[in-house]
Amino acid sequence: MPLEDHRSDNVAPVARSQGGADTPPALPGNDLERDLLDLVARSREQASEDPFRNPVLAVTLAITRRLDREEIGESDLDALLATLRRRALTERTARLRDYVGLDGDEAATLADLAGRLVAAIPRGASDFEAFRERVGRTGFAVVFTAHPTFGMPRAVAEMIARAASLPEEAGRTPILGEAAARSSRPDPGISLDDEFEQACVAANNGRAAIDAFNGALIDAARERWPDRWTELVPKPLAIASWVGCDTDGRTDIGWWDTLRYRLISKRMQFDRILRDLPDMPATRVVRELVQGARAAVERQLAGAPLLGTKPSLETVHRFALALIIERERAQTDAGPLLAGLAAAIGSATTDADRRAIAVLRSGVAAHGLSNALPHFRLNASQIHNAVRRVIDLEGEPTDAAQRRSHLAAINTLLNDVRAVPVDFGALAAERASAARLMMTITQILKHVDGTHPVRFLIAETETGYTLLAALWLARHYGISDKVEITPLFETASALEQGIRVLDDALRNPHWRAHLKRLGRLSVQFGYSDSGRYVGQLAATFWIERLRLRITELMTQNGLTEIELVIFDTHGESIGRGAHPTSLRDRLAYLAPEDSRRRDAEAGIKVRLESSFQGSDGYLMFGSPQLANASVARIAEHLFSDTLAEDDAFSDYALSDGKAANPAADPIYEESDFAAEFFRTVRQDMEALVDDRGYAALLGTFGPSLIDRTGSRPVARQSDSGGPAAITHPRQMRAIPNNAILQQLGFLANSLHGVGRAAHRAPETFRHMRTGSVRFSRAFGMAQHAASVGDLDVLRAYIDTLDPAVWLERARRTRRDGRREELMTVAAALERLSLAPDLRRLFGRLTRDWLHLQAAAPDLATMSARLTLLHAIRLALIHRIWFLAAHIPAFRPQAGLTREMLLERFLRLDIDGCLKLLDEIFPVIPDPTLGLNFGEPPGPRDVGTYETEHGTLFGPIRRMFERVREISGIIQHDVGAFG
Repeated sequence: MPLEDHRSDNVAPVARSQGGADTPPALPGNDLERDLLDLVARSREQASEDPFRNPVLAVTLAITRRLDREEIGESDLDALLATLRRRALTERTARLRDYVGLDGDEAATLADLAGRLVAAIPRGASDFEAFRERVGRTGFAVVFTAHPTFGMPRAVAEMIARAASLPEEAGRTPILGEAAARSSRPDPGISLDDEFEQACVAANNGRAAIDAFNGALIDAARERWPDRWTELVPKPLAIASWVGCDTDGRTDIGWWDTLRYRLISKRMQFDRILRDLPDMPATRVVRELVQGARAAVERQLAGAPLLGTKPSLETVHRFALALIIERERAQTDAGPLLAGLAAAIGSATTDADRRAIAVLRSGVAAHGLSNALPHFRLNASQIHNAVRRVIDLEGEPTDAAQRRSHLAAINTLLNDVRAVPVDFGALAAERASAARLMMTITQILKHVDGTHPVRFLIAETETGYTLLAALWLARHYGISDKVEITPLFETASALEQGIRVLDDALRNPHWRAHLKRLGRLSVQFGYSDSGRYVGQLAATFWIERLRLRITELMTQNGLTEIELVIFDTHGESIGRGAHPTSLRDRLAYLAPEDSRRRDAEAGIKVRLESSFQGSDGYLMFGSPQLANASVARIAEHLFSDTLAEDDAFSDYALSDGKAANPAADPIYEESDFAAEFFRTVRQDMEALVDDRGYAALLGTFGPSLIDRTGSRPVARQSDSGGPAAITHPRQMRAIPNNAILQQLGFLANSLHGVGRAAHRAPETFRHMRTGSVRFSRAFGMAQHAASVGDLDVLRAYIDTLDPAVWLERARRTRRDGRREELMTVAAALERLSLAPDLRRLFGRLTRDWLHLQAAAPDLATMSARLTLLHAIRLALIHRIWFLAAHIPAFRPQAGLTREMLLERFLRLDIDGCLKLLDEIFPVIPDPTLGLNFGEPPGPRDVGTYETEHGTLFGPIRRMFERVREISGIIQHDVGAFG
């Protein structure tokens, strides 16, 4: 790779946009883009002939020289980034349309699907009852979550959704031009209120799309059963949300916040009814009921504390009294409303009015008095802590040696538990987070909406004791029949031990009785932590295996008559479980054909739920058109197994239109291959996670490449200030972990280990790729990861942290002053001592990648445009470090030396460093100068540092803003954040 700093890039110089009369005119952004993309192509071609050349660093160096020679100015760079941003947004918008299958006539699609569902019911005496049962049970729920994946500005997300909803490219162009003129960085200071508002927009669009599908089902039923169609209450799909109800790992959400969000959701449900209810005499009674209830909710909300406040006891007391006083007028159960709607249908005089009321009735039947069903979430350790005060046991419940004693002790407690009253005073006084959340749910069911049981999700469930302890809490507060206790299986150990967790719980008569009363068993599968620790392809295998074993367990325990709820919690990126090709493939990837078939054979009714997270997930419901398309794809997925063979969707299983028999899929016939393949992926990924170089790769400056993308509290700091050193990936959450891999140009969590696994049985691997629907769909994750990754890009980042590279560059440079800058950076990198571990890591990744290339030579590679973005960002990072080398010496400040500050610059803790430099080198004169304090003046700094701010700190700040801006553009090219 070129290390000299003399001119050797073989590209004509680019004129700077500012200059005298003799300066050539600047190239527009498009021309500069074309010029640099040509440079990327030539550099890649030269690297194919020179194995010691890194094409990405070569482009980085060429850009650095042009910046040095002022051939590229700041305005040129900004124009280039605007061009690249526009192209990324244009492609993302097109992909979004393709992903949800938006063809412009979703109403006809929904009507056609409804007609086929009716036609699939054999004619007979009970055919209406058969259809009513088929569409009257909720089989799929869309769950909007507030994971910190709000990686783009809200305004930009809205523009993408608006543009994607237009059929003609000409209509999309001006909208995307406006979006490209804005930053791609997320909105600063994202609050939980912001997340809730965005979730509500998506939920409202989703509810409207579900209403359209329910209306299509009612229309189809009216054609077939003209005398009975008004009896139909279709509710196959539902909307849920945990925004404002997720307290796992955060203490900044007060119980009053959760109650306020539930009241807002209730008000939105009433608004929907008042908006869509026909204005006619038959609806007068129900309209007055809803109007009175809405007014009461408004009065309740008037006393609710605002987000982020620490309300006084008096404020909480007023809020509690408002909830209680207005309780009856506000309604707490949908029963009276449903009865009123049924009466209105009977009194309506036209089919159009009856249809409109029937659609509203379906929405209320599915969602109760809420716009979206609530999901509450906390951590298993919080449950254990809440119960510890009433159980006299030592040791941890997760300790295998303590397993039997804990199970016996909690069973004793369940034998004697008695419900206690809950009031807002007790809730305000409660300190245990799990008890407080359970009491909050009690008050919501009592004072807001008790129509349906609520979901109670428990993260990191690794023992049956956790489920029984949660059941004790629910019975203690008198709501066990209204709480669906749901374990989250996500970690490698949880996926392995999940069946034992459920088996231990099912051995307890209290748990079995609880499930039978509720009529369902709920489980949650997580794809984020499982994917980053065992590899995404291996994670899907372990999750599917656990699904199959749950089916067997329910059969063995005689529980096939209850419903099985499977909530797949995943992000929108491949690293967190979302299939990249289409929503159809995504849904099929999460619910494999073989698993669905076995559930059907066992007679188990399954309710599927799937998360849609943050800006990326909400985009699929970002407009009525997108929501209609998404609901159409979900409905097709839900009913694909119930339609007759002639009605099956020809393109559902395979993209080439071939029909598939899941029972004959070779991945299930070759079970030894599958087990060995995915075990190898898991072993290699677990070894990678424990590699010190992997922690160094993720933690050195990776966290500083990304902005804060949600309302969760910021990351912890080190004792000496600045970002804490990452020594193992478990010290960061899954979302930033995956986001950093995207930003460093190699998605190891979706690729690593696949090469060695394929190398062990290359012929069988190739056969599975062509012959197995399940395997080829899973391998599609790796294919996409390869298309947005490049080892040359990753190597460029690794070499940037290698002092030997900087010293070699210093040895060859011919630019005045550059040698000293390079040697200063090299010395600081030597103190970090990262290079040996990173070089060893790169060798590990390269060996596996070579195996994968040999097994799958058709893998796509990173685009030239995405490569260019990485090269530009590297040039900016290098330039920041060059300027940091010129920071003047200063006296230690609170133990911070200049050397320590430079190391923080290497970690790209730019905001923290600049804040310190503002204090060390103030630009405002000392305000005490010139004042007479009655004594001879002592020594003090008498000057200001405008020069340092103008030539060092200001340029560093602007360059770092562009570094983060490029991260936002890369996010669009990759397709999702995190």
